[in-house]
Amino acid sequence: MASKKPTQPKLLSGGNPQIPKGDGDAPVEAYLAAMPGWKQGAGRELDALIVRLVPGVRKAVRWNTPFYGVEGQGWFLGFHCFTKYIKVTFLRGAALDPLPPVGSKDPNARYLHIEEGDAIDTPENEAWIRQAATIPGDPLF
Repeated sequence: MASKKPTQPKLLSGGNPQIPKGDGDAPVEAYLAAMPGWKQGAGRELDALIVRLVPGVRKAVRWNTPFYGVEGQGWFLGFHCFTKYIKVTFLRGAALDPLPPVGSKDPNARYLHIEEGDAIDTPENEAWIRQAATIPGDPLF
């Protein structure tokens, strides 16, 4: 009997990986591994930055998006691939100072768009991640 080759996750609109719902490091790692092109390195750097800044961070994948949270506080951040950028969602971003640059229809959320060549580990991004992790987050799921 021939063994099946593992298949790569399907890339959805904008190159966003289609990853099954799951909790923990494994589904997030699967998402990161499937990110196309330059986005994979940026996604891995973002994940490492979050892990470094938020000890004991919880991870999950829902709606083809990795989410990060703090036990007992909910989810504070997620990100998603688009054609030309990675959209980082601060779920309670309206409470951050300074505000992340991109607004949302959701009055609580704010976004950061990471484009090819953008620095990930910046003082501003670190400050947003640290702040976001201390604000009671979104229960989402």
